[in-house]
Amino acid sequence: MTKICCIGAGYVGGPTMAMIAHKCPNIDVHVVDINQSRIDAWNSDVLPIYEPGLQEIVNAARGHNLRFSTQVDQGIHDADIIFISVNTPTKTFGVGAGRAANLEFIEKCARRIAESSKGHKIVVEKSTLPVRTAEAVKRILAESTNGATFDVLSNPEFLAEGTAIEDLLEPDRVLIGGESPAAIQTLVDVYANWVDRKRILTTNLWSSELSKLTANAFLAQRVSSINAISALCEATEANVDEVAAAIGTDSRIGPKFLKASVGFGGSCFQKDILNLVYLCEHFGLQEIADYWEQVIKMNDHQKARFTRNMVKTMFNTVSSKRLAIWGFAFKKDTNDTRESAAIYVCRDLLRENAVLNIYDPKVSDEQIRHDLREAMSNDSGELNSVDRRLIEENVHVVSSKQAAASGAHAIAVLTEWDEFRESDFATIYKSMQKPAFLFDGRNVLDHQALKAMGFEVHAIGKKI
Repeated sequence: MTKICCIGAGYVGGPTMAMIAHKCPNIDVHVVDINQSRIDAWNSDVLPIYEPGLQEIVNAARGHNLRFSTQVDQGIHDADIIFISVNTPTKTFGVGAGRAANLEFIEKCARRIAESSKGHKIVVEKSTLPVRTAEAVKRILAESTNGATFDVLSNPEFLAEGTAIEDLLEPDRVLIGGESPAAIQTLVDVYANWVDRKRILTTNLWSSELSKLTANAFLAQRVSSINAISALCEATEANVDEVAAAIGTDSRIGPKFLKASVGFGGSCFQKDILNLVYLCEHFGLQEIADYWEQVIKMNDHQKARFTRNMVKTMFNTVSSKRLAIWGFAFKKDTNDTRESAAIYVCRDLLRENAVLNIYDPKVSDEQIRHDLREAMSNDSGELNSVDRRLIEENVHVVSSKQAAASGAHAIAVLTEWDEFRESDFATIYKSMQKPAFLFDGRNVLDHQALKAMGFEVHAIGKKI
């Protein structure tokens, strides 16, 4: 039986390994992590991450050929294939702070693999990494004192949170980069158990590493592009949805990622673009770095513009006004809040002394307050007394969208959860202060119907 070990039980490692175990009963899959509470959650009926369909996949394989533990060294020792799937956050210190990827955990994994391995291992980069990281991994592995030998492959993930299981079941492509044809074929054979061979692409190591950063940069660029146009639409009374539909019918452009909104979030887009900017600067390509950095600037501008429009619309003050925040995750069908637009909109509203009733069906009170503390802290990670008081006294995490809206002056829709479309808005309107404002930061509601009920509706890139 082939044995796989995955180091890292996060948003990528957990679902990917669960799918491999589910589709490959002849492969023993062992997911390891040093975080005991995370492993305990993977072994429970309440998984540490929310993805539609994930619980069923885990239940089908766990206890058969899928297990989760903190036995990192044993997992490495036993495995034929070792996936590295640990976090690579943006550096917050030293050279490249704010842009470069922090490769601390990647290096620690490589050193631990070198120490615990015997025989031959295939080491697979699953984390999103700067191009040429595999060179450093190979150098560290070459120092193994146990006589072990290694092949290093790059196999970046292309999962969209909220649809990760669908993306794993029917991927657009599986990308495998490497130098050893035999090692590449070994990993190809794993995915070929359920993925059409035509969708499994093989490249050299460096092309594979760079493709992941480039894909995310292109997708984020489309979001920032349509958001830039949304501001022009508002100024000219054009309708951004109609503009997006018109250009999306062009086969050279296509309709995807042309949905105007309060801004993109998530763990990948901003981090990967900043990493790409840093790489361009490192290689002396300043004009290229400036080009890609503008995508981030446009995204930050869109979030700030949304907040400014709220304040301006509500008679230039939201001080002491109760505002309903619908949604805190960065997108629907996930509990991930990393770089969510909601964090920064809420931060700026709090600094206007607003009172926030926050509701999200999957994000906890603890996570919401943690994210706001992080966003309102200074560069040294310190929270001043005023911001601390605002979070403690002006933030109320509630258990329903109705509770959030009751007595509120306005609703701000910041995540496109399906349940928001299906709300009893007539009852909600009656429970609110008047005039009742509704700011649709995701353009997902029936604006004309809401206007007819009495709401003053404001959307992205269109006049209601």
